[in-house]
Amino acid sequence: MSAQRYLMTAITIYAAFALTGCTHERHGPTLGHFDDFEVTRPRGDVVHVCSAYGCKKQTKFRFTEADIAEIKKIMKTTAKDDSAAEERRAVAYAIGWMENRVGKAIGTDKDRAGMDFAASGDPTQQDCVDEATNTTAYLLVLNNNGLLKHHTVGTPFAKDELWRGVSGWTHWTAVLLENNGGKKYAVDSWIYANGENPAVVETDKWYISDLASLPASTR
Repeated sequence: MSAQRYLMTAITIYAAFALTGCTHERHGPTLGHFDDFEVTRPRGDVVHVCSAYGCKKQTKFRFTEADIAEIKKIMKTTAKDDSAAEERRAVAYAIGWMENRVGKAIGTDKDRAGMDFAASGDPTQQDCVDEATNTTAYLLVLNNNGLLKHHTVGTPFAKDELWRGVSGWTHWTAVLLENNGGKKYAVDSWIYANGENPAVVETDKWYISDLASLPASTR
């Protein structure tokens, strides 16, 4: 996606919420996010990994049977019980492993934590759109392999307070929806370097006061 196309897509999405404050909820289908940013939809165990900021670069990657077996092992051994909370913790470890696996294969293992405007266009670096899109794709891989019992994969959304400058910059996240109770959780990998566990936190407690208040990774 060109920088101009990315900007116009973002403006189109944000404009729909211009009068509703700083939380940009999206209620369309999860896969619609990939269409919005012109990213090939994940299918089965195949994903197209975004990088270079705004999904400018997309690299096809397939998780092998051995990869899926390792992910299943990680989730099984991480969860202390069969609860939604422990499933979220297991998901965090799985996403961290998947980022590390993909990063070593395609070069995004060099991705630095957070935002670096000078890195736009660098195929080794990922902004929050890249991260939210990739994490959503990884969550769909987990779902496709029957690894989400207590959650479904939600549509990515964003928050901002642009009048505050960089500290209130628009920030995207992947989303998990708890099946019982309907709580929404941000699954945010952007805060940390590649391969670190993402933060998994209720969406109403996620982001916006300032960058320093972003939640710790899920351990």
